[in-house]
Amino acid sequence: MSRYARTEREALADLLLTVGPDAPTVAEGWSTRDLAAHLVLRERRPDAAGGIVLPPLRGYAERVRRRIAARPFAELVAQVRRPPVWSPVSNPLTDEAANTMEFFIHHEDVRRARPGWLPRDLPAGLQSALWRRAAQLARLTLRRFPADLYVQAPGYGELSVGRGGEPLRVVGAPGELTLFLSGRQRVARVQLAGPAASAQRLRGASLGL
Repeated sequence: MSRYARTEREALADLLLTVGPDAPTVAEGWSTRDLAAHLVLRERRPDAAGGIVLPPLRGYAERVRRRIAARPFAELVAQVRRPPVWSPVSNPLTDEAANTMEFFIHHEDVRRARPGWLPRDLPAGLQSALWRRAAQLARLTLRRFPADLYVQAPGYGELSVGRGGEPLRVVGAPGELTLFLSGRQRVARVQLAGPAASAQRLRGASLGL
């Protein structure tokens, strides 16, 4: 059985140690230290992790994350690399479903913030896994977009979503669509085909969960 979540986690931890705690990431305003602290909070502080998606808890989550970020960077990376088995999102039953997309995105957050980056040649199995998650993300984040959107990953699948209007096609490999739909439009290699105004609006939209 493939373990893409573990592979992406290990690669991200290795890269974090290579670039150090103060390297930039694609996530605006976050250094690699901030990103590592986010991941530690998500897996080890269920009392605060809800603030990642729930606005009323964001203040508390951010205070906890800043305290975590103050720890030695090597300690943070070690905790990212080896999550606790009791974690709701990283135990053996949930790890692959909860973390494949999460760690792929954050691995690319660090990779694509560096000069000269190129897209990776991802295994077909990982692309398939990412397409399943990208399709779910598209249905959630684009359901109210004012156009007929056709999201296509050639060789993996396609779907339609949106509230109607002139058609706009969003075409890319599953990994690129995952990044685009999670709010990383500026670094995702995706093609948009349709009205220029709709394409520009989508490229500037606040996407992701």
